[in-house]
Amino acid sequence: MSPPHETARSAHASAGTPASTPRERGMETMAEVYAWGQVPDVPGEFFRVTAEHLFGDIWNREGLTVRERRLMLFGAIAALGETSVLPVQLDAALARDEFTPDQLREIAVFLAHYVGWPRAAAFNNLVEERIRQHKGKGTQQEFPGPGAKKG
Repeated sequence: MSPPHETARSAHASAGTPASTPRERGMETMAEVYAWGQVPDVPGEFFRVTAEHLFGDIWNREGLTVRERRLMLFGAIAALGETSVLPVQLDAALARDEFTPDQLREIAVFLAHYVGWPRAAAFNNLVEERIRQHKGKGTQQEFPGPGAKKG
């Protein structure tokens, strides 16, 4: 599994040269967090805020590891019933070796008691689907947004 205290900032520091702009730092963090390899520079204000603020600042704050942040995301996604964003989180968690398949299954069981059975069942169904489709630790994931490479 990923080092227990690894933040996105510490992962960047060990990678070598720091990014020169907030956008570059955010795109590097996105690539690391989601195991995407390289993130295309997508135009638009929404992507700018996502790259520069969410990933450039928030994901790089001290105090929580990438794994801890992702665990909170699992809870928020399940509570909101927003399963459309869950596959990218599960794929990254498996590729980065942050959670084992059994730990993901246990998260679903635990969440059932707090977010309700239907939402946890949907969460669990996606967990099982992504585990079946997982290609192994360290696998580079595909960027799902605009500018993604088409097979």
